[in-house]
Amino acid sequence: MHNFFSWAEVQGDRVVLTQAETGEAHTAGQLAARALDLAQWLAARPLKAGDTIAVLLENRVEILQLVLAAREAGLFAAVVSTHLTPSEAEYILRDSGAQLLLVSSRTWPKAQQAHSALGLPVYSVDADTQDVPSLQGALSALEGQPTIDLSTRPLGRDLLYSSGTTGRPKGVVRPLFGPEYRHQTDPEVANTQRLMQFDEHMVYLSPAPLYHAAPLRYTLRALDSGGAAVIMRSFDPERSLALIEQYQITHSQWVPTMLTRMLKLPDAVKRHYRLSSHKVAVHAAAPCPVALKQAMLDWWGDILMEYYAGSEGCGTTVINSQEWRHKPGSVGRAISGILHIVDDHGAELPAGETGRIYFEKGGAFSYLNDEAKTREAFDERGWATYGDIGYVDEDGYLFLSDRRADLILSGGVNVYPQEIELALGTHPAVDEVAVVGVAHDDFGELPLAVVVLKPGEVASESLARAIVAQAAPHLSKVKWPERVVFETQLPRLETGKLLRRVLKERFKTERDAGYDVRAAVSLAMQAHGG
Repeated sequence: MHNFFSWAEVQGDRVVLTQAETGEAHTAGQLAARALDLAQWLAARPLKAGDTIAVLLENRVEILQLVLAAREAGLFAAVVSTHLTPSEAEYILRDSGAQLLLVSSRTWPKAQQAHSALGLPVYSVDADTQDVPSLQGALSALEGQPTIDLSTRPLGRDLLYSSGTTGRPKGVVRPLFGPEYRHQTDPEVANTQRLMQFDEHMVYLSPAPLYHAAPLRYTLRALDSGGAAVIMRSFDPERSLALIEQYQITHSQWVPTMLTRMLKLPDAVKRHYRLSSHKVAVHAAAPCPVALKQAMLDWWGDILMEYYAGSEGCGTTVINSQEWRHKPGSVGRAISGILHIVDDHGAELPAGETGRIYFEKGGAFSYLNDEAKTREAFDERGWATYGDIGYVDEDGYLFLSDRRADLILSGGVNVYPQEIELALGTHPAVDEVAVVGVAHDDFGELPLAVVVLKPGEVASESLARAIVAQAAPHLSKVKWPERVVFETQLPRLETGKLLRRVLKERFKTERDAGYDVRAAVSLAMQAHGG
């Protein structure tokens, strides 16, 4: 079998897509028929292969119907975040060059500004969206029309926007597949089938927003493998466990924040649900602290599969649980692209030395409407980078340090926030921690730590000193935070990615926030011979 539509022909009566909150279920035959009707509708509009449609919907099955339809019609589908402001949505719709917009009654208010400014044709998947023609009505108008032959068109793809953790989002464009791929298995699907046991027997749980690359692509890969998927409108820790039991989930995908929230459930709740069907739990999108992953392995067993990749698709590493136990903290070895670590001058570095992570012979991509950013992602050899920093050990396992944009330059020394965060996070009072650089007259920048305490802990200057003092022996002095700020939560995307730029912007003007701890810790270390 080559893709979802091939599977739908032989298992049309199987339920392959379920909306968790409502129990609304779709068989393969129903989903395929709807997607093909939508593909015909799109092809009948003045849209040519390579054009873009925009989908602004809460997590619901129509996202998958429309992306499958765009794929068949040879179009790009820009699936847009529902958490954007109207102005941010307008920026993406304008930047993507979308020629058609699909909304719901819930998302239409966010799209009205863009609709007015851009004059985009808009249709709603809900019949009751005020002042917007319904998608169903548009499809009904096609009844009796001749079928358009789509077999010679290329296969469409998603056009997803970067999460904007380091600036304004950018669209990631990957080349369309030629028509011959209609009779071949997508190489990325084949890799997932081989490495993560995706097959026709699987049931995949997707608890994350489908406008992000991993949830969307992995749900589609489950369907393309002949499997089934259960999608959640929004993540809830206990509900996720209940769904694993109810639907006999075999595969799932998470971000570290989700794992943390499930671990925090009372032990009685965690023991209540039977998870024996659960065979593969994939996680990615943000660094996973070693202690968190170890705790999940202790609970779920060796079913965790971690990968490092990005929307750009220029390279991928993967590590299973057994490997991780021997290489704690690693994100694995390359399974797509050839891994290289290079210094600031482009010279390749040996094992164990930290530099920028590049992939050779990975997937092709570009950033939409941003030639400069595209050029920055490639070196003169054609190797591509996500912009991250790390090192490879002697066995070829990759360890991440940080994003290049997050480096702290202190006294001419490169300081990696993640290293400091891991050290501070070992203190028993610390729940979460983020480190950013703040301006300093002598050193240029010094680290500042933003700490979220565990329930019951009380913020104080003495605790701030104790947290840094415990980490100090494991860090060179230049890496000691100058200040500690206590907060109730860190700014994050719903995927769990830390919005470090939000903290950077805040502490540009709040340089004296929190407790000054560096001098006191230094004196204490000297007193103890440190």
